[in-house]
Amino acid sequence: MITIQTLKVSTLALFLAALLGACASSGDSPSGSPQEIQEVQTQLLGDMLLPQGARLNGADSIIIGRGNEWVGRAVVNALQGATDVYAFFQSEYPKGGWTTVTAVKAKTSILVFTKNDRTATIEVVDGSLGGPKSIIIITSSPKNANVLAPTRK
Repeated sequence: MITIQTLKVSTLALFLAALLGACASSGDSPSGSPQEIQEVQTQLLGDMLLPQGARLNGADSIIIGRGNEWVGRAVVNALQGATDVYAFFQSEYPKGGWTTVTAVKAKTSILVFTKNDRTATIEVVDGSLGGPKSIIIITSSPKNANVLAPTRK
């Protein structure tokens, strides 16, 4: 015998499961045709090129502004392995006017570029089994931001 209380609890559980499912899938990455995805990513990241087929992970990214003036952290899932992604940035960014400040190839590879008044730090790590082959984390900020060191009290 199903009571009204049991029915209410079941309905609430189904509602919460649907809500959590919607939260998990919303904002994960742009959707649409490859051309539409590329257009959205270009609008957000400006002249910061990404490897072919790479997709912005909206749930883990914090992008303030857009185009060539954005600041924040963009997390990108790549189809290529970490070595190929590292080679892409080393090759392609200087062609786009970015100057390499430093580049370190390791388990977590780091590249730092500057262009005009901007700095981009790019981290490349291996992806997970069943996920993207590699993960790219791009941090963009003004080159000479007034950053004050914390003072000791």
